Amino acid sequence: MVENVIWPAYLDVSLSRADGRRVPQDLAVEEPTVEEIAKAVQQIGYDAAIERDKAYSREPWATRGRVVVRGAEDSTKNDLVQAVAAYVGAMRQ
Repeated sequence: MVENVIWPAYLDVSLSRADGRRVPQDLAVEEPTVEEIAKAVQQIGYDAAIERDKAYSREPWATRGRVVVRGAEDSTKNDLVQAVAAYVGAMRQ
């Protein structure tokens, strides 16, 4: 079973690509939460588990958590992250 990890930094508009953002700025959002990411993952149709006590390696001072996605064998990580970003953006409107 493939597990993908999605960190909130991947979707954060305030970060540059060098700082860890993985989506284009038009898909990125301000301060994404693990709850929003997990909800978006579930809407796409995959299982999501939130791990709140984890810190992204490029932000070791901020324990924003991460979302572990299970069952996403049929898509690449890049496609998954972009789809999640689109859903988080749509949920905020």
